[in-house]
Amino acid sequence: MTEKEQVYRIGITQGDINGVGYETILKTLVMPRMSEICTPLVYGSSKVASYHRKLLKIGDFSFNIVKTADQALPKKANMINVVETEIKIDIGQSTDIAGEMALLSLEMAMTDLLKNQIQAIVTSPINKKNIQSDLFHFSGHSEYLAQKAGVADYLMFMICPAVRVGVVTDHISLQSVSAAITPEKVLNKIRLMQKSLVIDFNIRRPKIAVLGLNPHAGDDGLIGTEDGDVIFPAIRQAFDEDILAFGPYPADGFFASGQFRKFDGVLAMYHDQGLIPFKLLSQDEGVNYTAGLPFVRTSPAHGTAYDIAGKDIASAESFRQALYLAVDILNNRKQFRELILKKTSSK
Repeated sequence: MTEKEQVYRIGITQGDINGVGYETILKTLVMPRMSEICTPLVYGSSKVASYHRKLLKIGDFSFNIVKTADQALPKKANMINVVETEIKIDIGQSTDIAGEMALLSLEMAMTDLLKNQIQAIVTSPINKKNIQSDLFHFSGHSEYLAQKAGVADYLMFMICPAVRVGVVTDHISLQSVSAAITPEKVLNKIRLMQKSLVIDFNIRRPKIAVLGLNPHAGDDGLIGTEDGDVIFPAIRQAFDEDILAFGPYPADGFFASGQFRKFDGVLAMYHDQGLIPFKLLSQDEGVNYTAGLPFVRTSPAHGTAYDIAGKDIASAESFRQALYLAVDILNNRKQFRELILKKTSSK
């Protein structure tokens, strides 16, 4: 990190207290280097953290407890207690209290994020069922964050060193996918991906591959017409807008042949079409990034993993990469703003 790069205050939500969230947080923040690249601030419970720390047999580590975000100390792992009372922990189980604690952490972190008390947010995995309430009636973090940000659309963008994959439709049933795909929706996702690749990833002229919906990308209409009638017009319009978008490509051959390596981003039509190859390629390094928001949000590309919670076998690499990526994107956005300002002032 150069002297000019800012040490950002990054908010971290605790997620489901019965899953692997605390394990990945603790295994990441115990590394001295993490407090050098950012000032981490966990919205959680020191009592819950202590319980998990004992399970993991992590000795020489403690959180600096603060009341407000602006009290967070550089070069320390900081925590705001979202509750002061004892919380019942049932490792590996979905409970109502775990859902309540996950939502309380998320709400408090979002309040500080929107006030710029923290500069980005890294969200730990939640259980999408037990978190449901009058305040949270979404199918995942992304939909909740989009509403909080007041944006009409966003892009679920999965990031790893091997590939970047976005999806046109994310958390909807497979039977709803075809009806949900329109030329306008595909085009807007292409635009969101292109903008994110330029601003968030510092790629000046990104190349985007767009996957087809049907097997063999429809085989010229023999196996469905969506590829030719819906997806291709969106690609053509994007290209007319000087966006380097290509396709539609048959998904199986595209990934199997390694063709994905020629592109800066890949746009899949639905969740599993994009995330199955992504998770095979990313292994433990995948990050879920929500592009199109006015703030930066990243998350590890895995769930609560109840089956291995509390066993000290969860990999923290995905969470660690999510923290790294949040800082990288903040720096890239800062450089982009400075570049635009420089161009504007030189006119």
